[in-house]
Formats: sequence, structure tokens, C-alpha cells
Amino acid sequence: MTTATTLVLGANGFIGRWLTLELLNAGEHVAVGVRGGRDAGLRAWLGDHGAPDLTALTTVAVDVSRPGLGLSPADEERLADVRDVVNLAALYRFGLSRAEAVAVNVDGAVNAARWAAGRPRLRRLVHLSGYRVGREATAVHPLPDADLRYRTEGAYEASKREGDAAVRVLAAQLGLPLTVVSPGVVIGHSNTGEAGQYIGLAPLVEQLWQGRLPALAGSRRTFVPVVAVDHLAAFLAAAPRHDTGPVQLHTVLDPATPPLPELIATVARRLGVRAPRAVLPVGLVRRLPRRLTGADPESLTFLSEDRYDTASAERLEAAAGLAHPPVDELLGRWALRLVADRFGAADAVGTVPAGPSTTGR
Repeated sequence: MTTATTLVLGANGFIGRWLTLELLNAGEHVAVGVRGGRDAGLRAWLGDHGAPDLTALTTVAVDVSRPGLGLSPADEERLADVRDVVNLAALYRFGLSRAEAVAVNVDGAVNAARWAAGRPRLRRLVHLSGYRVGREATAVHPLPDADLRYRTEGAYEASKREGDAAVRVLAAQLGLPLTVVSPGVVIGHSNTGEAGQYIGLAPLVEQLWQGRLPALAGSRRTFVPVVAVDHLAAFLAAAPRHDTGPVQLHTVLDPATPPLPELIATVARRLGVRAPRAVLPVGLVRRLPRRLTGADPESLTFLSEDRYDTASAERLEAAAGLAHPPVDELLGRWALRLVADRFGAADAVGTVPAGPSTTGR
């Protein structure tokens, strides 16, 4: 029996299922680490999306919050030949407690890195981060301002920042070959618009569609960059083949993403609704009652005019033959699919059940 060469942690999540499909389509033998070993929904989704050979898929039960990933001896044996580990396991949700977020987004990331470092045939660990975190050239852990971060940014964002730093510091200590991929806001499939994740920009599209978006928070230059989920999946699959050296950091997003007001106007045109004209400063929106703004306070931390260095990602994309789809077409297909799926209210047949998700940031 051929054993798996790639382990995907968080395979039940939004990005994880698309990565698993990408790897299977490339003829890889893939192990998926899922909580409790529950993979029926994932296998159904993969079958519905044309996965060529599910006999090349191995499922192991993992708990990333536990040292050694909570693997049984039998599952450890099944993973004996793993050379690439892709850690997508994360809790992506606003309103998390610090303890909830740390258990998966920090401790889980560290446990995955320690386990990967012990693989005798390891080629690379790929860790999924976020475009708003991990921008420092040198990581520091423990974070000197952790308490402030958790108070001001919220548990999700702060824990992703802490997890990113912890993995980078640990990799340097252990000599672990590491690639950190920091995606923009992950939206739908470039051809079908299929989403499956309804956090991030999706609530803005829902408010727009329902006529409940009289104004935007931010400025005319606010930049919330997007990336198609299938493009990100292809990038993650390619990274272990192309990256060398101890640590590689990639910010993966479409630089052609328009500023947020133009992005929303593009979506509005595709949906045939009116785009909001007013743009309110984030500081003002924070002071207004949430019942009036409809904005989750944690979501406001992503509204920035910052731009991001994508040079290393673009080099890998060129080497792997990857190109971003036209962003206007991507946004339109995604928005139409969100409406068709009633923003997640009508789960499509074969959709993986909601649960601890990969980050869509």
C-alpha cells in the first residue's frame, strides 16, 4: 500500500478541502488530519468536485491542541512517509475567547511544527498565516505586547499574530524548513464563485444585497485584498516543490484588487443594486452603536490603507505557472454565488459541516 506523502491539517475547512482536491488532482497521496477522524463530509465534497481517486486519501484523527497532534500509534505509522506538512488548522471566528483562540491558533500551530520537525523524511512545513500579521522581518516570541493585542485586536487576530511568531521562532530553533503563506481575504473559486465561507467580506456583500449598507467604514483608499480560493490552493501545493532554504515568507493576494469602495461598487454593479456613496472613518464607526453600523468591531482592524509586498509570492507563481484570475470577474462570480447560496443559509449538497475552519484571511 502506498502511504501518504503530504499531510493536510485542517482539511475539513474552506481552504483545506480545495488544497486536498488540488493535491489529489496532481496525483499525490494525501493524508488529511481531521478532528475525531470525521471525514464523510469531506469525501462527499471531494467526490462531488471530481476528485479522481479517493483511494489515494488517508484519514487520520488529530487534535492540534494536543502535543503530538493526539495521533494514535496506528495513525503515526500511516504517516511514516510524510514529507510535506501543510497546517491550515485554525479557528476563524470573531468573538472567540483568548483561551479558545490560543488553544488552536497558537498551541496548535506550535504542536504541528514540533510534530513536523520529527518527520525523518520532511521536506517542508507550510504554515498558513494572514496578510495583516507576520510582516516583521524577524519574529519575536513571546510577543512583548500580547495583552494589548488581545484587548485591541480581538482574540482571532491577536492569536494568529502570536501563532505566526511562535512558529517562526520555533522553526529557527529546530532547523525546521518552513514556508509561511499569508493570504489576503480568501473568496470564491475563480470559475464558479463557489465560496463555503461567510466571514470576512461576505457580510458586506450580504448587507449590500439586502439594502442595509448605507455607508462603508474606512477611506477611499482602504485596501482589503482578495485571492481566489483555487489560486491559493494551487500556491500552497506548489510551495514545497519550489521553496528552499530555512524560511520563506509569502504574501499571496491579488495586487489588482481595487480599493474597498471600488470593490463594493464592482459587486453592486454585478448584483444590480446601488452601492453606498458615503465612507465613514473607522474611528467614528467604532463609536457608533453596532446595531446601527452592523459592523463587528473585530472586523474593523482589517480596514487599512496599507499595501503589501508580494514579490516573493509572484516569483513562486511565475515558477509554478500560476496567475490570478481577472479580479472583476472573480468578484462578480463570487457575489452571485453568495446570493444563490443565500449567504450560507442554504447549504449545498456535499458541503463540509461547519466547524474549526481554516483561516480565510
